[in-house]
Amino acid sequence: MSKVFVNIGLSLDGYMAPEGMAIENWDRPDYKDWGAKWGAMMSWVLKLQYFRENLKFGPGGETGQVNDMFRYTMERSGASIMGKRMFEQGEISWPEEAPFHTPLYVLTHEKREPWVRPGGTTFYFVNDGPESALEQARESAGDRDIRISGGANVIQQYLNLGVIDELEIAQAPVMFGRGQRLFDNLREPVPQFRIDKVVDSPTATHLRYVRE
Repeated sequence: MSKVFVNIGLSLDGYMAPEGMAIENWDRPDYKDWGAKWGAMMSWVLKLQYFRENLKFGPGGETGQVNDMFRYTMERSGASIMGKRMFEQGEISWPEEAPFHTPLYVLTHEKREPWVRPGGTTFYFVNDGPESALEQARESAGDRDIRISGGANVIQQYLNLGVIDELEIAQAPVMFGRGQRLFDNLREPVPQFRIDKVVDSPTATHLRYVRE
């Protein structure tokens, strides 16, 4: 059976995104310095060979364990789920050939027809809740896994539903102080995980947690 997993970057003090990182500030990365903070947290992925290949940035990039982990994350994903805010930010940032190459389900209250992109990515807009999005993602993914991409609120919803099997977290040695915390708003009983794998790099520690 396919697994449901989270794959994200995280600051040392537990934030997925810094304060000020919102669609209304997208053309102002100097607002509360959100652009530099997010860039510092995610600098590790920008250097990877597979990331560069996937976004067609050209040859080059780092190989090794972290690159292999990132490749595995993308190749295991048969469908993804994200929230409306994350989609809106990506809609104006992703290239025409969006970097997912699978069906992707967007949790939103707005009604919109599916948005088909070159390269195999189709965005479906789900208005009837996280359970419905997960059911549709499972049907699309087949025997591959479902990635919960974010943001923090969406991940919290699926943690509260008790359906997340794995957490893949790239924790960078940067502090945000404020922003979107990953583990707010969790209900009892809080799901428990154990460490499955740790890979260190100069710019992030890559941790995989699996459900107890």
